[in-house]
Formats: sequence, structure tokens, C-alpha cells
Amino acid sequence: MTSASQPAPDPAVDATSSAADLAAAFRTVATTPVAIAEDALARIARLEPVVNAFSDHDPDQVRADAAASADRFRRGAPLGELDGVPVTVKENMLRAGVPARSGSAASAPVVPEADSPIVARLREAGAVILGSTTMPDWGMLSSGVSSLHGITRSPLDPALTVGGSSAGAGAAAAAGLGPIHLGTDIGGSVRFPAAWLGLVGLKPSAGRVPIDPPYLGRAAGPIGRRVADLAAAMAVVTRPDVRDHTSLPYEELDWTDPGLEVRGLRIAVHADAGAGLPVDPEVAAAVRSAAERFAAAGADVVELAPFLDDGLLGQVDLFWRVRFRRTFDELPPEARDRVLPYIARWVAPGAGVSGTDVLAAYDDIGELRHRTVLATAPFDAVLSPVAPMAAFPAERPMPWGEEDLGMAHIAFTLPYNMSGQPAVSINAGRTADGRAIALQVVGPRFADVRVLALAAWWERERPADAAVPPAPVGS
Repeated sequence: MTSASQPAPDPAVDATSSAADLAAAFRTVATTPVAIAEDALARIARLEPVVNAFSDHDPDQVRADAAASADRFRRGAPLGELDGVPVTVKENMLRAGVPARSGSAASAPVVPEADSPIVARLREAGAVILGSTTMPDWGMLSSGVSSLHGITRSPLDPALTVGGSSAGAGAAAAAGLGPIHLGTDIGGSVRFPAAWLGLVGLKPSAGRVPIDPPYLGRAAGPIGRRVADLAAAMAVVTRPDVRDHTSLPYEELDWTDPGLEVRGLRIAVHADAGAGLPVDPEVAAAVRSAAERFAAAGADVVELAPFLDDGLLGQVDLFWRVRFRRTFDELPPEARDRVLPYIARWVAPGAGVSGTDVLAAYDDIGELRHRTVLATAPFDAVLSPVAPMAAFPAERPMPWGEEDLGMAHIAFTLPYNMSGQPAVSINAGRTADGRAIALQVVGPRFADVRVLALAAWWERERPADAAVPPAPVGS
């Protein structure tokens, strides 16, 4: 029997609830971290055989962490707004004692002695980490296809991709396994899962979220079902860590939605990247429809001309091929056959590239950054597609299948990794057959709070068919 001082859990509050609603429910004992963890664990047990979102998942540890959080609430000493809130982290966000192999059956397990920066911040805040989520080999595919983990599938339609490389993070978010899921993004790897699953995902300004190790263009950010949950995550994971020598000076930013006024903002629509694959007409129409809503609210909306070309896009692709050919060559000969065949073929042209050509590619990355900053500097925000297509079959390593088209699908996302500007993916509509279409909202570097505020405005103002995704299959 439930006592008057210990009311029955509120059935309206569960693992799909927002971080703010969970925090409030824990404080008022409308529910407990233990009850929410059990709900999340039940969802994982039901969905994981189909979805395959986790590279590591220990229910006993989840229960222990939830019990510790519940005890802190009983003592009136929660660690913060994420105490007891279920979250996930991508496999490459190392957790002490948990083996990780970056999604590849060829890689030797790394067993870290210490948590990576994001994991450390989440633990300090009392979040309950449900597990590490899957990624494709070395994070270099925009799908959930991995030689180590198999195929991660959409909880909304298992025939479709979740996107990548933050594949399991997107799957966990779409499945309602807690409000916050951390991924990494070097050319779209947070934004693609958000785009193809109807979610919201933030690639922050370069250096805003400390990571270890830092790498050119690499950022880490949250995926979720609501903008407010991304803001709650950023309030925690942006805290400083000396291990990232590229990180920004820490700022005590107010991540709550300021109710940004759209009227008077100068906003660009970037519908033609100038490189890569052509944009599907349904995707282009959804982005332009979103721009019209911004204009109707009083924004000055103008067209942004293409500033990328296939030459620059190809140079970034070459730079990465050389980088991961080195990873391939460092493997023992017997391990190389375990690399995903698509990745083995992709890295092959990286062999024998001269140092001069690699430096030329590096210089062209600088040129891409230069062009991106100059082209977008006159605007308060830029609106564009995230990807030129909607979700594709789950078995494909890339949107087009097994053919090698380089990085022909990242022309809208890659520039902002290289320029270091914050960019959000948020749902903007549906194709005729029901697949999600995303809008990318980009701001100047360091304007992360503004970008989230603009995404929150769109979240409130967008049409009904662009709302959060439907319930996962089998839920």
C-alpha cells in the first residue's frame, strides 16, 4: 500500500518525459528515478532486439545508479537538474572500465581508466547512463551499419536507417529511452540521425563541449525529442575539462528559451549547396515552407548563393580517406578483413597519397572555412536542408547504397563543422510516404543559445505534420 507521504507514481511521467518534467516529478515524489529507470529498461528489453541501439548496456548498473539518485532525493540533496534523468552516450565517449571499439570489429577494445569529459559531467550531475550507443566503423558512415554491431534500425520503421554516425543515439532518442542522448559530429553525425528520425539535434560551436581527443571539425552534442532537453544537456556538458586543449573559455550561459523575437532578424535560405547530390524536391519544398513562416513572422528572409563546390568537398573526403587509411594500415593484417567492406574500399584510395597532396587538402579545408564564414556573416541565421534526401533503407551504408560517391550527401552540414558554427537539425515536415524532413538552423560561431532559441521558435510555430515522431514500433 502506498502511504500518504509516498504517493503512487504518476503514470503520465515516464522515460519519454522531458528532463524538466522528470526533475519536477522527482522533487515532488510524483515518481522516482528508480521507477523511471525501470520504465526505460522495460522499453529497452522490448525494442532492443529489433532496434539494436546499444553497444554496451548493463541493467544492474542502471538500477544501482537510479537507486543512488533516489537516495539523494530522499535526503534532499540532488546533484542538479539531470539527477536521476536517463541518458545515453555514444560508444566513442569512453566510460571507465567499459570496452569500446569505435563500431569496428577490426579494432582492439579500448578499456579506459577514466571517464571522457562528457561522461564525467553527466555523472557529476547525477544522470543515469543507460549505456553506450552504437556507431558505424570509425564513425565514417551516415547510417547504422557496423561490422561490430550489425545494423541499428529506426524504432519508427525498422526498414529505414537511423542515420549516423551517432546511430544508436538517434535510435534511443526516437525510442523514448530518456530525454537526452549524446553523439559526436564531424560532418553531420548528430544532425543526420535527428533529421531522419524527426528529432532535434545540436552540433555546438567548436570547443563549446569539451571532448577527448579533439579533432579538426569534430564536435559533440545532444539529440532528443525537444529543444528544451537539448538546452538542459548543454547546461551540463559544456562545463570545462582541461583534456580538450581546443575548448572555449567556459561561460555561464542561460540555456533556457528566451522567447527570441523573430521580427527584424536577417535570415538566409541556403537551398543550393553548390556541391554534392541534388536536393529532393520534397525536402526543398519543406525548407522553403519553413522559411516562409519565418518571413511571415517578420524576418527579412533572403536567398544565400552557393559557396561550396565539388572540388572542396572532394578534398575533405580525400583528407579523411588518408586519415583512416592510416588507421586501417595500423591494424594487424588478420584484422583488416574484419573492417566493414564499404569502409575498406573507401579508405583504399588514401594509400600512397603524397604529403604535398594531403597538405593541399588541409589548406582547402581552411578555404572552406573561410568561404563559409564570409558567406554567412551578414545573417543572424541560415536555414537549409540537413541532408538532400529523406531516410533510406537500413541496410545501406550510405544513402545511395554500396557505390563510392565520397561525401556527396554532406554539403549542407560539413561547412559548419569546418567553420565551427552551431547548427541545429529539427523536423520540418514529412514526405508523401511519411518520412521525416529536417530543417537546419545555423548561427554565427558562439551563438549556440540563439540557435537553440530559433529552433524553439520553430518548434512552437511549425505545422502539425512536423511535430515529434510517432510512438516507436511495438511500444
